[in-house]
Amino acid sequence: MGYTKPFFMSKKTIVVKVGTSVITKENGSLDTTSISHITEQIAALKKQGHAVVLITSGAVGAGKGIASLSEKDDVVRRQAYASIGQVPLLQAYQKQFAKHEFTVGQVLVTKSDFRDRHHYMNMKRCFEGLLAGGFIPVVNENDVVSVTELMFTDNDELAGLVATMIGAESLFLLTSAEGVMDSDPTQDGAKLLKVIREGDTEWKKGVASTTSAFGRGGMSTKCSVAQKLQTLGITTYICSGRTKHVITDIMSGSAHGTMFPGSKKKTANVKKRLAHARGQEKGAIHLNDCATELFQKKEKPLSILPVGVTKIDGTFEKGDIIKVLGDKKQILGVGIAQYSSTVAAQHLGKKGKRPIIHYNYLYLGSL
Repeated sequence: MGYTKPFFMSKKTIVVKVGTSVITKENGSLDTTSISHITEQIAALKKQGHAVVLITSGAVGAGKGIASLSEKDDVVRRQAYASIGQVPLLQAYQKQFAKHEFTVGQVLVTKSDFRDRHHYMNMKRCFEGLLAGGFIPVVNENDVVSVTELMFTDNDELAGLVATMIGAESLFLLTSAEGVMDSDPTQDGAKLLKVIREGDTEWKKGVASTTSAFGRGGMSTKCSVAQKLQTLGITTYICSGRTKHVITDIMSGSAHGTMFPGSKKKTANVKKRLAHARGQEKGAIHLNDCATELFQKKEKPLSILPVGVTKIDGTFEKGDIIKVLGDKKQILGVGIAQYSSTVAAQHLGKKGKRPIIHYNYLYLGSL
């Protein structure tokens, strides 16, 4: 198995996300040279005592590089390409990590795995077990079954969720671009933004909405994920995965790409999870005008009581994530239900009842 170090004794926990354009050639076939460079860097970090999780795209692209499907249904064709391409994708990583005496473990997930506490905790324990054993989790969205509402926006979103789940200190989003530019990167004069701090929005001027030929992600999603993570204390780097030693150089103090420094303010793990809960909600509660005003002010921590709730949408159980809507249906945040929608409906508008969402399990803000 090679060099091992208990997960709880690791220097840092790092998530590395590799975009399709970084590890595939123009025809979609896997670029083994690029994969070799990335695995070499991750192996070096492991030998320094860090715990590393690898999020990789490329299954669909790899599948297209192997087979040509005549299936007319776009969704079915994508599923088939993912099924075909996932095998050689994992084998490529397995072969390269074996050269450094490390063993990989495959983790395929869908968005629904993050929707309830039971699945969430099962997945978290899996990551902790792999990392504690010195293995390298290789994670990808399960594109074979992920369709419509089960899909992540892209693997950048998945990387943010995983980084939050395992309490990572750093996330590397490796792409084909040098980093985030201060203006349209296709025009002359565009300069690299080396640091984007919490609340900065200047990056939006230079972000294009285009994606790679075989990927779903774009720079806008990467920046949105990075800014959300920095409020949770996780530092994100957006940089070129084609640059040799880019990860290890940054970890050694060299400047590459764009850094989103994480806030030093501590955030509870449950609130970190909720900050990335968009699309995972199983229901919603509507607040009256008085309660809406209180929660918009955010002056002090408050629980959501049934007396301030006017309506309940959907069906949920205790422990499920639910959306909190204001009196004009505006999104105020999300929280974890303390009891089922059936019980909540019975308590609707009544005083003296237990909170539907306790403030320890409530995240207020945009998702």
